[in-house]
Amino acid sequence: MSDVPHKILLDESEMPTQWYNIVADLPEPPPPPLHPGTHEPIGPEDLAPLFPMAIIEQEVSAERYIDIPGEVLDIYRIWRPSPLFRATRLEKALDTPARIYYKYEGVSPAGSHKTNTSVPQAYYNHAEGVKRLTTETGAGQWGSALAFATAQYGMECEVWQVAASYRQKPYRKTMMEIWGATVHPSPSDVTEYGRKLLAEDPDQPGSLGIAISEAVEAAVADSHTRYSLGSVLNHVLMHQTIIGEEALLQLARAGETPDVLVGCTGGGSNFGGLAFPFLREKLAGKMDPVIRCVEPAACPTLTKGEYRYDFGDSAGMTPLVKMHTLGHSFIPEPIHAGGLRYHGMAPLVSHVYELGLAEAIAIPQKECFEAAIQFARCEGIVPAPEPTHALAAAVREALACKESGEEKVILTALCGHGHLDLAAYDSFLHGQMNDVELTDEMIAGSLELVPSL
Repeated sequence: MSDVPHKILLDESEMPTQWYNIVADLPEPPPPPLHPGTHEPIGPEDLAPLFPMAIIEQEVSAERYIDIPGEVLDIYRIWRPSPLFRATRLEKALDTPARIYYKYEGVSPAGSHKTNTSVPQAYYNHAEGVKRLTTETGAGQWGSALAFATAQYGMECEVWQVAASYRQKPYRKTMMEIWGATVHPSPSDVTEYGRKLLAEDPDQPGSLGIAISEAVEAAVADSHTRYSLGSVLNHVLMHQTIIGEEALLQLARAGETPDVLVGCTGGGSNFGGLAFPFLREKLAGKMDPVIRCVEPAACPTLTKGEYRYDFGDSAGMTPLVKMHTLGHSFIPEPIHAGGLRYHGMAPLVSHVYELGLAEAIAIPQKECFEAAIQFARCEGIVPAPEPTHALAAAVREALACKESGEEKVILTALCGHGHLDLAAYDSFLHGQMNDVELTDEMIAGSLELVPSL
């Protein structure tokens, strides 16, 4: 073992004061979103029913850096800068020469990285007079984060939680309600689209695409309400880059440069938040890490999806965005990593992947939980199901280093704790967890419904 400390901290004064926008540095601009009716590039007026103008400006911006408002920084200081840990005990258990670092976002009030974007989204909406925000959530991490953020500004918050996760994780609902949110299982009986789906199948497990449709339907029906998204869109990934910016400073303090960066990818915000600042440095020739997306085998958008224009929601109410997709009608199996059960991948992550700047693998959930148990027993932190995918990839890489003798530096983001996900661990520990791996035939039906442009 080297003399690098187990925990690397930054002072409050070192917290970044700008978000990074990778669009400014990409060799090719990402394809524009299209109007669902005309199939022409959308303008700000098309997004105005959903988002405040400040968010719309960030969504379409090509500026390299965006200043973080002082009021947002004040709330960030409750938990930021977050710690960077070296997993020395896990390294020892694996008997690897690799050095494994993880940026821990579970220190936020909601227990995940999602507060990095929920706070600025609530801030910008409140500044423009919005009274209520609607949203979807899978595992409940994003819903919890938005409930916390709206509570800071005295706003109402209404959340549609994917029904499978609503049933698996009841205390996420309780956490959202503590912060004043109203929570519905999705599909619900409070929207026209939800009622339609329940009439077809009362036991519908739901999906993030369905929950988005319900939240959007509720938002556009009220002039004092806007919609808030926890992943996928450009402005969300940009808000999350504070993770990678801090990690760059912390690794530099440790005298380290990553050889491999792995991040779990569902909608793409955790991965983009960690990876994009490092990709900037890679594009500038300052470092050359392998950047690897890790997704669930049950919802493999990058490794099995197609790169094409598709709706972000199941009902076809949102703009068409070019992304890796399994089809907007795709209903993932109710795996425990509810935050990764999305039919598409963030357009920016998809674009980066298409440019060959990142690679992707898919891992089944039992291997992920095996890595999580080993990590928890070594490092003491019980991970949320989502980052277990990145941990499993880090373990694979560390064991490969054991075989080759290479002393690689592996970096990942532990984007949240699993204290409200213990039912998933109970299922794994008692042999009740099954793996689901999609075949091309299983995906073909939903891909047929993707618009042909």
